[in-house]
Amino acid sequence: MGLLTFSLNVTLDGCVDHQEGIADDETHALFTRLMDEGGAMLWGRITYEMMESYWPAVARGDVEAPPAIREWAVKLEAKPKYVVSSTRKGFPWTNSHHIADDLRTGVQRLKDATPSGVLLGSGKLANELDRLDLIDEYKLLVHPRIAGHGPTLYQGGLPSTRRLELVSAKPLRNGAVAMHYRRER
Repeated sequence: MGLLTFSLNVTLDGCVDHQEGIADDETHALFTRLMDEGGAMLWGRITYEMMESYWPAVARGDVEAPPAIREWAVKLEAKPKYVVSSTRKGFPWTNSHHIADDLRTGVQRLKDATPSGVLLGSGKLANELDRLDLIDEYKLLVHPRIAGHGPTLYQGGLPSTRRLELVSAKPLRNGAVAMHYRRER
């Protein structure tokens, strides 16, 4: 069984708005390495639609992009992508699959079938999966910014505190810090 790793950009005040992070070559290289380590991506519908609206065009070369960003897009194109949605059924982007089962059953089945792990990149979905006790690791890129607005990480709350063990903390040149935590079980 593979690990389910929640990975996201977050500001110091917990904002997970994708426009608030630093999107440079170093950041994209970090997320490309994370994607390379895992066997599949897992998103909610909103994140999927945001990604689908931009990254396929970058992968095709229809959008100008620096090499690190293009590399991310090309690898993302090839990576299996799983989407949790109760409202949308069709996911035409290359290698996209719908998790239509009960959330716990569908995600556990995905973890069991993906020994190299699953990278989760949706804040709202992470909240639900954490409630179901399915997240094993957290790899957050904490940006040196205070956004002063939401959405925020775990905005919906959790039934209890999650105790985490620090695996590593690596500062980037841009001032962000890559934090890796594992759940204490």
